[in-house]
Amino acid sequence: MTSESEILSRLETLNAIGVALSHERDLATLLERILEAARDFADADGGTLYLREGDSLRFEVLRNDSLGYFMGGRHGKPIHFPPIPLHREDGSGNDSMVVVHAALSGKTINIADAYTAEGYDFSGTRAFDAKTGYRSQSFLTVPMKDHDGHVIGVLQLINAKGPDGAILAFEPAIQQLVESLASQAAIALNNRRLIDQLETLFEALINLINTAIDEKSPYTGGHCERVPALTTLLADAVARTKAGPLADFDMSEADRYELKIAGLLHDCGKITTPVHVVDKATKLQTLFDRIELVDTRFEVLRRDAEIALLKGEIDQAAYESRLAQLDADREAVRQANTGGEFMSDDRIAALQRIAAHTWRGPDGSELPFLSAEELDNLCIRRGTLNNAEREIINHHITMTIRLLEALPWPKHLRNVPEYAGGHHERMDGKGYPRGLTREQMSVQARVMGIADIFEALTASDRPYKPGKTLSESLTILGRMKLDHHVDPDLFDVFLREKVYLEYAERFLPAEQIDRVDWSKIPGVSPELAAELAQRDL
Repeated sequence: MTSESEILSRLETLNAIGVALSHERDLATLLERILEAARDFADADGGTLYLREGDSLRFEVLRNDSLGYFMGGRHGKPIHFPPIPLHREDGSGNDSMVVVHAALSGKTINIADAYTAEGYDFSGTRAFDAKTGYRSQSFLTVPMKDHDGHVIGVLQLINAKGPDGAILAFEPAIQQLVESLASQAAIALNNRRLIDQLETLFEALINLINTAIDEKSPYTGGHCERVPALTTLLADAVARTKAGPLADFDMSEADRYELKIAGLLHDCGKITTPVHVVDKATKLQTLFDRIELVDTRFEVLRRDAEIALLKGEIDQAAYESRLAQLDADREAVRQANTGGEFMSDDRIAALQRIAAHTWRGPDGSELPFLSAEELDNLCIRRGTLNNAEREIINHHITMTIRLLEALPWPKHLRNVPEYAGGHHERMDGKGYPRGLTREQMSVQARVMGIADIFEALTASDRPYKPGKTLSESLTILGRMKLDHHVDPDLFDVFLREKVYLEYAERFLPAEQIDRVDWSKIPGVSPELAAELAQRDL
């Protein structure tokens, strides 16, 4: 018999276990701890935890010391046993099996000896014993009920052991403790399930927002998927770093989840950005690419030259020279329209010369060949956006912050607005929208800044540019380090921990993954360049 002191000790343990179960976030670990705690209470040789799934009981965790079974849960081998049906094909309850009867009736079943018990089908148990040489004798089968009284699982213990190792029946006092544990466990399990379901719903809503953005701009949806992945890769690499300025940075699972959510939402403000600005592939594009209008004007000038030739106003040589110049000018406009990294002064001067020409409109009036607005767009130095459009694009981060700060974040997600809203800031305070300096930003926000830039550089699905190779992207990122745009310590971790390569192998086509000459990458010290080159050999 179990002594009173032992019962009191186990009650204290039960309370401690209840607290521990309520704090466990991982479902598989929670199930494992429930079964192990029940076995410890009863000193049971074996046990199984089942969860109800539809009209069946699914094996989740199985342990047996004598047989060496360590299956299911977080740390055990996979369980391949088929689920146990709760009802037969005719609809009647399959309650000749003890575990099913407990699930359907909601009552505990305590059997001292399965070989002498009546009313239950132990044929499968006896066949198992005959095959393994084991003897399944005493059974304690306890239903696990949630706060509404619904059975969500069953906890079954086998063979209570006495001090001398002999198999005993499960005592009533032990049964009460296990029932109490099962009740606490069911509530903890149900809470964990509810939290998981809420998190799943929350992430589904985030994906819904990103899908809506994706429908407006297909490449933006890919961006919203890749930036969180790269952010997590870099943050994990920083957490692994145990030397240097970032040695103290660490992340728990809750921290990682918070950063993941921030990554998924970092561009949610783009839902308010006009699609013709987000997807502006060329400098003259609005709702359509106005290069076609400019092409039409060139055709009008070619027609005028031909008329002048037919009227004898110019000779053949002048005509051909005129056509050659028009073709060269058209090509210059077309090249300028595609955007790029830099527009030289010579190219801008050529565009200004072309804009000074006139053409005869449908009503016969003389019109400037390029309007002031068209010329301004074609003379954009970098990319395809003019100043007004860039302000519209930049406004998305303001909207992201405004939208996220309006939400009632729980404590474990309270940093999401700061992480998501800081990825366009610079280390020298010249970024936007708040002009924060490095010291005013969290490591997570700085991590996301590098992830956002590197993803944009390497992305091959942008309508306005091809994806850059690794060496090209790292060269630009290195310049940004020297320009105090990105965090220098994070840049070094990004290289030393091969984050760039892990990301590339997951997301970039093979033709973009080229060999990097570290001696030519700006911002890489000679010592680090030598280390990286030696590692690549």
